Amino acid sequence: MKLSLNFFISLLFMGSLLNTSVGQTSTENRGFIVEVGDQAPDFTYELLDGRTGKLSDLRGQVVLLQFTASWCSVCIKEMPHLENEIWQIHQDKDFMLIGVDRDEEIEIVEKFIDKTKVTYPISLDPGGDIFSLFAQRGSGVTRNVLIDKEGKIVFLTRLYNEEEFALLKAAIRKLVD
Repeated sequence: MKLSLNFFISLLFMGSLLNTSVGQTSTENRGFIVEVGDQAPDFTYELLDGRTGKLSDLRGQVVLLQFTASWCSVCIKEMPHLENEIWQIHQDKDFMLIGVDRDEEIEIVEKFIDKTKVTYPISLDPGGDIFSLFAQRGSGVTRNVLIDKEGKIVFLTRLYNEEEFALLKAAIRKLVD
């Protein structure tokens, strides 16, 4: 059987992920201005239901930030996977998934959530200010930032890729189980 180089690299990475620590799957920054190992920048968020909080208030929990927008077709593709394969499985553990909708009005975001049927909390990000703490302001959404219980960034994803998503799920399992 002939294995692709990407498959082989994924297997090697998965082995290191399960046996040692968590990390991003690429050495490219893909528009991120943060790196694995950095303390996550703190920010205040406002959820669609009006509740507010600070990222630092979630210390002691594993946090996944999902940067999204209603106009993003890749985000729409990824969101059901986040809902069913991550949120529904881990929401009752020391885990929080927050969708961060970049620079859209609440009415648009509410319609977006109705369309995608996700139940995880969604935060508004007027002006993209939260986004710009993690990635270059002009770079695209569809990115996830996994933060451990101490507030350190442990995994970064960009776009939706099934292999990378599987690694993200494994990283979350390792941190919450």
